[in-house]
Amino acid sequence: MKAAVIASVGRAVVAEVPDPTPGPREVVVEVAACGLCGTDLHILQGEFAPKLPIVPGHEFAGEVVGVGTQVTELSVGDRVAVDPSLYCHECRYCRTGHNNLCERWAAIGVTTAGGAATYAVAPVANCVRLPDHVRTQDAALVEPLSCAVRGYDVLQSRLGAHVLIYGSGTMGLMMLELAKRTGAASVDVIDVNPTRLETARRLGVSASAANADELDRPQGWDLVIDATGNAAAIQDGLDRVAKAGTFLQFGVADYATKVTIDPYRIYNQEITITGSMAVLHSFERAAELFANGVLNPDIFISDRIPLDRYPEALEQFAAGVGRKIVVVP
Repeated sequence: MKAAVIASVGRAVVAEVPDPTPGPREVVVEVAACGLCGTDLHILQGEFAPKLPIVPGHEFAGEVVGVGTQVTELSVGDRVAVDPSLYCHECRYCRTGHNNLCERWAAIGVTTAGGAATYAVAPVANCVRLPDHVRTQDAALVEPLSCAVRGYDVLQSRLGAHVLIYGSGTMGLMMLELAKRTGAASVDVIDVNPTRLETARRLGVSASAANADELDRPQGWDLVIDATGNAAAIQDGLDRVAKAGTFLQFGVADYATKVTIDPYRIYNQEITITGSMAVLHSFERAAELFANGVLNPDIFISDRIPLDRYPEALEQFAAGVGRKIVVVP
């Protein structure tokens, strides 16, 4: 019996659960670190997870300690980062290459038991082996990075773009790092949290402020990215898109969040409004980028909290204190 977080509406407790057994094409991973994410808060609000209680945790990495009878790609002792995405590969969206929009979409830590535990089970196809120089306890960052890579796939960013990012939490900072590496002419960041904004400055923004009115770009930005899911930020960001520009809804908003668009302006100025949903053909690329140093884990990870203090870690995350928080079994 090992420890795992059991999440239900409004409540998360740490309890003992039976050790998992892998299926023929699955592996058991001893979790080294599991990141907290806004999705985990949505699960506690009764959203996203179709059935509760559930063991959360979709951002995790660890060491393989058990393999199924048909697994040949990995061995006990291999260190891996785990893509939580589970697709049917049969529906219209899977068959047209949009697996992240799968009609039977599922994910480890959302619809099946996840990495907020001592052990987790994953399909071998979802595991990416880590190179020797990557610390396992840092590799929980690969999954959110893969979401950011997917976001940039959607943006189809061009060289010399002026970029505005709302939010300097983990995802906003990852979008900042990718923008810097994809030829942006400038990258500005907006956040009302001064501590997080200071981290953005540390990583090298062109300009930063608590309000876009403080920035000198009356013509707007070519790319505006919301990484907050906050209605006020989204509404403001929509008004900051330059002619022929693109607005990316990257942050995860509550189901009830609503904003207003100006259809004539969208038509007349050829503005694109788009979204980016989780991971799509981006996990392996994110793992390679991570191995090549696109992120500094010592900057991105602010807290490493023992698994038995998961409720405390979740409260800290919800309060916006720190950057990426990971729990360590």
